[in-house]
Amino acid sequence: MAEDAVLSMENVSFEREKMILQNINWTLKKGENWVLMGLNGAGKTTLLSLLYGDYWATTGKINVLGETFGKTNVLELKKRIGLISTAIQSQFPEHHLAQYIVLSGKFGTIGIHNDFEQSDLNEAINLLEKLGGSELINKQYRVLSQGQRQLVLIARALLGNPELLILDEPCNGLDLFARESLLVQINKLAQLPNHPTLLFVSHYTEEILPIFQHVMLLKNGKIFAQGTRSEILTESLLSKFYPKPIKIIPISNQRIAVYPANL
Repeated sequence: MAEDAVLSMENVSFEREKMILQNINWTLKKGENWVLMGLNGAGKTTLLSLLYGDYWATTGKINVLGETFGKTNVLELKKRIGLISTAIQSQFPEHHLAQYIVLSGKFGTIGIHNDFEQSDLNEAINLLEKLGGSELINKQYRVLSQGQRQLVLIARALLGNPELLILDEPCNGLDLFARESLLVQINKLAQLPNHPTLLFVSHYTEEILPIFQHVMLLKNGKIFAQGTRSEILTESLLSKFYPKPIKIIPISNQRIAVYPANL
């Protein structure tokens, strides 16, 4: 594994009744922000579960943040990885104020079960403000929109000072305006000093901000293509990746949308 690698997968396969991932070779280096794309059933969720230590590879070698799975304490390693997903939104106490949800990230708990100093709470509030969530302070979690909850969970993950932050379809279920608001916050996150390496998982090219300069396409459990965004996000390549030909429509600020070619 390269010394500057944040994660690497070498000849990784995963089988459970059938082959779900096959011969995955992928390296994410420090200073790189990546997007992982794939249609439903491509194996994205399984791949993330392997990286997060929830599943064990059937074959191959996985190294994350300098630690090799099978030779390290996975629970300790998870403290260095932030995972944001709509799947965990419902796990947090509805009556807690937003800043306390953020604060729980310092302890890696659901809810506050540890003693803390006022300085800890101030740190949580300041981080939420830096990400553009000033209006969320002193609001109960139950009244927050899905997009606002995602922002709180991003701040929560960052308070734990992760070295790798995985954003698993963070825009899922958001309307147009909430999605764009959240993407603005993710862009702000990438501008913070010493921000973690970002891995953004999505179905949609229009969510790929300019901060993500590397893309990996996963199809039927195999890597279809990987490289820079200029290499991957082309009509010729994506028309082969998707079931039918597509056309690319530029949006703005280096972002693109993909539509069926016959529309």
